[in-house]
Amino acid sequence: MAKKTINEMSFLDHLEDLRWHLIRATIGIVAAATLAFIFKKFIFDVIIFGPTHMNFPTYEGLCKVSQFLGMTDTTFCAEKFPFIIQNRTVAGQFSAHIWTSIFAGFIVSFPYVLYQLWSFISPGLKVSERKNSSGFIIIASILFFIGVLFGYYIITPLSLNFLANYQISDQISNEFDASSVIALVRSSAIASGFVFELPIIIYFLTKIGLVTPQFLKKYRKIALVIVLVLSAIITPPDIASQVIVAIPILILYQVSIYISAVVIRNQNRKNSKIKS
Repeated sequence: MAKKTINEMSFLDHLEDLRWHLIRATIGIVAAATLAFIFKKFIFDVIIFGPTHMNFPTYEGLCKVSQFLGMTDTTFCAEKFPFIIQNRTVAGQFSAHIWTSIFAGFIVSFPYVLYQLWSFISPGLKVSERKNSSGFIIIASILFFIGVLFGYYIITPLSLNFLANYQISDQISNEFDASSVIALVRSSAIASGFVFELPIIIYFLTKIGLVTPQFLKKYRKIALVIVLVLSAIITPPDIASQVIVAIPILILYQVSIYISAVVIRNQNRKNSKIKS
């Protein structure tokens, strides 16, 4: 029996199609998560707990920068962090292993998950729209991975360094729960990955007419405030860290304005050809 076209499919047919795409995406995540579960030594000792050691590339780089600027009293050049990591719940380590594997599986399989989502949406688009959006999965995946790396190598070390060295009294020693440290690494990476999808989001919002370049330029100042607030939320409360995080987000916003302008220009060109 021939497969139904998009116009012949009923609402229930669409739901059934969506269900199978979600199942395939879930299988992809589970497969990648299984590999992450097996290689737990690498996932935890090298990746998750990498930023807890002072030989982490970010700290070494910031240490050299601080020394170049003549800053002698800097936490980036210390021999080790003034804290220990502990587990205080019976199932804490097993739970961290499971959830970290799932997060790792999602990150690794993100292009495949995106492919399944696009496979469900694309039949409803025009041929020209599908052709113009052929690089969607590649670009969106690249932006996501860049965001994950930014969160891992920038936001996580800055946050961890600040919080590990923050003290309200010499009588208090830092003994961080393992789940708290792991959650910091996971959330920083995943959140940054989604933030870096801003140009893709603006592209589709412009395509459906909800956003224009004029709108983005008009509310640029408000966007700046939102970016600074967002930077303050996901980073420690020091100006340097917030600026480091805010700069790439502002660049992404500016790129989004350019993308929106290109989309509008192409639409106007297409409409003018149709009229003529």
